[in-house]
Amino acid sequence: MSNDIVSTEWLADHLGSPDIAIIDASWHLPTANRDAKKEFAAAHIPGAQFFDIDELSDTASSLPHMLPSPEKFASRMRRMGIGDGKRIVAYDTVGLFSAARAWWMFKVFGHDDVAVLDGGLKKWLAEGRATEDGPALPRQERHFTARFKGSMVKDMKDVAAALKSGAAQLADARSGTRFRGEEAEPRPGVRAGHMPGASNVHYASLLNPDGTLKSPPEIEASFAAAGIDPSKPVITSCGSGITAAILSLGLTLTGNRDHALYDGSWTEWGGNPDNSVIAGL
Repeated sequence: MSNDIVSTEWLADHLGSPDIAIIDASWHLPTANRDAKKEFAAAHIPGAQFFDIDELSDTASSLPHMLPSPEKFASRMRRMGIGDGKRIVAYDTVGLFSAARAWWMFKVFGHDDVAVLDGGLKKWLAEGRATEDGPALPRQERHFTARFKGSMVKDMKDVAAALKSGAAQLADARSGTRFRGEEAEPRPGVRAGHMPGASNVHYASLLNPDGTLKSPPEIEASFAAAGIDPSKPVITSCGSGITAAILSLGLTLTGNRDHALYDGSWTEWGGNPDNSVIAGL
């Protein structure tokens, strides 16, 4: 397995290891009518803690779950007992949907020893593995050093410049119907369609039916089929910076290190009336 993903078998063998920190990073679209915190309290992998993507954000921003400051992230990790020297394993309930966002956040803040659980809680339960309920047990605070890697994050100006110059390819992880503007966006005030010059790499094209990631050659093929050269610079985007991280994880698994994530994603771009929006292909 890659350093960036671990199997359910691996995690089962390492449950209780003092250097492992397990986080449930489940998050759902507003239209899903699901409560990730309640679902965590009902059943989670033993020893896991809930990683609240919405709270672990810049709550002063009008955009959803934008990256927090390094100071806030370090403070929250310290309270959770997640510190330097810990190997982080992130999962979500769907298989792979939001766990990659947590993986990316740790990477952005300089903690490289982080992996996604391949297949997530869905695969864990399908294999009949144990869960526990209730709140996570309090942890002793640990020091967390946050070192912000700005090269991994792009803003709207960066994206506009890249699209104009061709310095990087833009891979949009949303569904084809959303990308083409055939489906209304889940957030009010956000136009349907996509950025001029963007290519559609639906995040699901990188996954097997059980929610596990495809092999690196298959991932490369998914990007290539959408017109993206996975060996060249890529900016990933989606609705609000969640599933874009799946594309970032996929690119990492293929060996590409020259990629960044547009944190504001389509919510910012499509919500700005000054930006060009394309409908159709």
